[in-house]
Amino acid sequence: MRLLLVEDDEKIALFVSTGLKEAGFAVDHMNNGEDGLHMALNEPYDVAVIDIMLPKIDGLTVIEKMRSSGIDFPVLILSAKRTVDDRVKGLKTGSDDYLTKPFAFTELLARIQALLRRSAGVSSPTKLEVGGLVLDLHKRKVDRAGQDIDLQPLEFSLLEYLMRNAGQVVSKTMIMEHVWDYNFNPQTNVVEARICHLRDKIDRDFENKLIHTIRGVGYVIKETF
Repeated sequence: MRLLLVEDDEKIALFVSTGLKEAGFAVDHMNNGEDGLHMALNEPYDVAVIDIMLPKIDGLTVIEKMRSSGIDFPVLILSAKRTVDDRVKGLKTGSDDYLTKPFAFTELLARIQALLRRSAGVSSPTKLEVGGLVLDLHKRKVDRAGQDIDLQPLEFSLLEYLMRNAGQVVSKTMIMEHVWDYNFNPQTNVVEARICHLRDKIDRDFENKLIHTIRGVGYVIKETF
């Protein structure tokens, strides 16, 4: 999942981005509203976390401009403003949730995950499953036929993206946009390498292969018979 973080407090931004990356998100951090708005309008995100008090353009204006431009991915406001009126104003601009500072990272992560579930139209997505391969979103564990599979955070994110799109071919570009951040160099073969490593862990010990390469198009995870 690719997340946009717009926060001018460097300590908070580092704390949040580090935690989210460890949780498997690809995080793009902008420290002012102008750059945050530019990224929101031009890059494909799954969710955004936006502070209100920002340099250049305030967070509420960023959200209003996003919504007026048809950007509909979920937005969580992160703010030191704690009154009911502040929260109501924030939600009326088009945000989907509002979390006040200081906050616990576990709550922030839980709220982000809830927004993603809601936007996907899923009420209680605790697990993804394809052909006996199970990915537990809460415990961040993967097993196939009862056999635990140890994945690095980036491999977990890649597998999650494939499984959320099970049966559908996803291109290298689509994978890069949702699993890697905007600093990623598209000229490298890192996607191919990660798919190779993931396939080795997921399919090596099983006759029925789940991860398939569609030459010239991309990759798909599906059960074959």
